[in-house]
Amino acid sequence: MQRTTHRPRLPVRPTVAALAAAVALTATACAKSEDDASNDTKSPTTAAGAEQKVATPKPGGKTCTVDAYGGEKLDLKKATVGFSQSEKEANPFRIAETQSIKDEAGKRGVKLLTANAQSQFSKQISDVQDLLAKGADLLVIAPLNSDGWDPVLQAAAAKKVPIVTIDRKINATACKDYVSFIASDFVEQGRRAADQMIEATGRKGEVAILLGSAGNNVTTERTKGFKERIAEKAPELKVVFEQTGDFAREKGQQVTEQLIQSKPGIKGIYAENDEMGLGAVAALKGAGKKPGDVKIVTVDGTRNAVQGIVDGWISGVIESNPRFGPLAFQTLDAFTQGEEVAQDIVIEDGAYTRDNAKTDIGRAY
Repeated sequence: MQRTTHRPRLPVRPTVAALAAAVALTATACAKSEDDASNDTKSPTTAAGAEQKVATPKPGGKTCTVDAYGGEKLDLKKATVGFSQSEKEANPFRIAETQSIKDEAGKRGVKLLTANAQSQFSKQISDVQDLLAKGADLLVIAPLNSDGWDPVLQAAAAKKVPIVTIDRKINATACKDYVSFIASDFVEQGRRAADQMIEATGRKGEVAILLGSAGNNVTTERTKGFKERIAEKAPELKVVFEQTGDFAREKGQQVTEQLIQSKPGIKGIYAENDEMGLGAVAALKGAGKKPGDVKIVTVDGTRNAVQGIVDGWISGVIESNPRFGPLAFQTLDAFTQGEEVAQDIVIEDGAYTRDNAKTDIGRAY
């Protein structure tokens, strides 16, 4: 892949300093299907406190500029942005994520092209290539998998099209193959889920993990954080079952049905997203279990999962905020003006427990 020689970094301007600081950015989200090119802005305003917030960056964090990347400066308002969504619009996280991108594009008056890979990686690759063919000057990608992106990266490099990835990471080189990666700290999410599981189970017993889909960093890192924290703080809490639920409710239910049969004494289930956790709830109900018989901790922050806490079926939910629109477009705007942007932009996430679920459910998506 050809790139121009890296040049000295430009000084940070005030707007970029604001991006790097812990600032609140608002977006909107609603349960609405994605269509192929829309700047619809009729969704309701996001509840107060539901916006993404950037964690304070660590000193010495790496940055990227348009000169170092080998791109060209441009006016975002005159540009065309292509957005590639990875998964079917059946998951509330993806619905909220896509709507946030559309809302922010509409708010800024930016032309937006969208595509949905329908959970098929080969389709996502062709989708992004099609967005480039349609004239996308910038790309925002929510990757399905972390590997296998060379065809897209090469095509984008040939046209000097900057890429920002959100939620899942592409295994490539920052400020060469892509500009910035915006996401939560997934290892920390796993640790915090473990903390909730430890409290819910009383530190002892057998627990299961409903793994997310294979081939992406979210699953790997959420698992890593959970296991590390359990080993560190609750060695008598044993992970005795792990199986993928592919981040899907139906699969989560099927796996939990198998779990109940093979491990009838299971004390807790860590579901690496809400949809699998809600599938686990359905399986437990079908097996005649009562709320609280098996402790469930999930990650995401959907309204249905938070309601599950209120109803007693779920012990806790670690938030993973999908409202990427404002932060993604702010990053692109700063970058295309020649300013420094962080290569890794980490979001702060909240949590839902029995203490706040009823009062804070309006913040969920």
